[in-house]
Amino acid sequence: METLTEKPWFEHYPEEQPRTIDYEVATLQSYLKRAAEKFPNKSALNFMGKEMTYSELYDSALKLANQLRSIGVEQGDRVAIMLANTPQAVISYYGALFAGAIVVQTNPLYVEREIEHQMNDSGAKVIICLDLVYPRVAKVLEKTKLEHVIVTGIKDYLPFPKNVIYPFIQKKNTGISVNLTYNEKLHPFVDFMNKGEANEIEVDINPKEDLALLQYTGGTTGPAKGCMLTHYNLTVNTQQCKELMYKMEEGNEVVLAALPFFHVYGMTTVMNLSIRMGYKMIIMPKFDPKDILKAIEKHKVTLFPGAPTMYIGLLNHPDIGKHDLSSIKACISGSAPLPLEVQNKFEKITGGRLVEGYGLTETSPVATSNLLWEKRKTGSIGVPWPDTDVAVLSAETGELAGTNEIGEIVIRGPQVMKGYWNRPEDTQATFKDDWFLSGDMGYMDEDGFFYIVDRKKDMIIAGGFNIYPREVEEVLYEHEDIQEACVIGVPDPYRGETVKAFIVLKDGRNVSEKELEEFSRKHLAAYKVPRLIEFREELPKTMVGKILRRVLVEEEKKKIKEAAGVSEK
Repeated sequence: METLTEKPWFEHYPEEQPRTIDYEVATLQSYLKRAAEKFPNKSALNFMGKEMTYSELYDSALKLANQLRSIGVEQGDRVAIMLANTPQAVISYYGALFAGAIVVQTNPLYVEREIEHQMNDSGAKVIICLDLVYPRVAKVLEKTKLEHVIVTGIKDYLPFPKNVIYPFIQKKNTGISVNLTYNEKLHPFVDFMNKGEANEIEVDINPKEDLALLQYTGGTTGPAKGCMLTHYNLTVNTQQCKELMYKMEEGNEVVLAALPFFHVYGMTTVMNLSIRMGYKMIIMPKFDPKDILKAIEKHKVTLFPGAPTMYIGLLNHPDIGKHDLSSIKACISGSAPLPLEVQNKFEKITGGRLVEGYGLTETSPVATSNLLWEKRKTGSIGVPWPDTDVAVLSAETGELAGTNEIGEIVIRGPQVMKGYWNRPEDTQATFKDDWFLSGDMGYMDEDGFFYIVDRKKDMIIAGGFNIYPREVEEVLYEHEDIQEACVIGVPDPYRGETVKAFIVLKDGRNVSEKELEEFSRKHLAAYKVPRLIEFREELPKTMVGKILRRVLVEEEKKKIKEAAGVSEK
């Protein structure tokens, strides 16, 4: 594949944004150490009224690191973190890194089969989880290599009297009350951590080679794969993000942490960036529009990375006019296309800038975005970040495509992963020379702005979460009444896409949509459960019997167009 010689996007870079960056070769945990030295008494985070300074956060992470070492965690071991956005999530992340471990972020919504696969594939030795999810973890413990479980609750870092009241609220809302008997392998987070010394551990880490993170992403074939992201991959992407936001001031910004830290997008653009720059994070354990509006006004939030569903949720909330959101300076939207109407309305209300970006787990994650304060284009995913080459690969020739020619988006840059954990064949298949093959179809215009037109893969993005049809289909096929199943994504005004399942039942069998939904919920995280189910006599197939997923997609598109045509009359 020929060398990329023309980079028209450079013409649109502002003077303040460099084309190339002199990257510091550092570990992620060094960011926290430096912030604690530079801003010891500055608030690092606020969690429902509980404040923690950078010095306190640093000490807590070191204590946890030493305790992890005391139970046998060594450099290179994997430590899984299955937490919602809480102070514990930040402490655990940096604590594991200080111990020299590799973090395995695990979605708290995962059910048993998903937990079991991720623990076994990563070989995690320890998992740190919420008390609410511990029953799921406990069911698969004997099927994994996990040696220790560290359990925490939301209440552990709430201020008084919220910490006393919260367990009762939690039981009322979830119906779950977890009472654990701790032992030498099951530890309460706060007590466990506080037994440690706040001493730094000597670890010999090469940031460019050694892994900081195994971030799992799925595919249309096979089980979820662990993306091997080095310290350098992640620190580079954080520094690139810093350069895009050149108007933001070190030590003086307030970041809304609504994006989940267990997702690489929230991890980089919220947590890693905030720690790197000495910002204050306002940590939200879940996205609730009413709480978010209050938090923005109360804490004078200046930076709000999010997903389109978040901005849509705020704009549609009846109380939005009652809150002052004028503190917001910048927002980067990711995980799904950003509607123009949402962008314009949000900017009008806040006075800040909202732009769309693009990336993948494999790129740590951001590769492109529209410029915050300069030229941008509607419908575009923007221009490549510094030191990032993005191109389009012609489906016909396999070489670089011409301007406005549709092909596969390929990416090359220092934020691109090393490969997939223990999957050399998958790694080889997703690279062409040193170009990462994104699986997304798109094109570049004459100004160097990129556009996504379709996905080569069949991945569904609902509410910012990646959903892989085959995984959902495999669960549906386990139902004794189902003969055939095919899952696609259909447009949803709020979630971006929603999951629709087409079902063919076995002869003489009868099952309701509600029964299938309940069955799916036992085996899948809630966001993967089909919201729409259509029963059919048969599904479209090729001559050899392969179900034609794209035919079903086209049928749905046609229905939408026809419905729109009827409504316009």
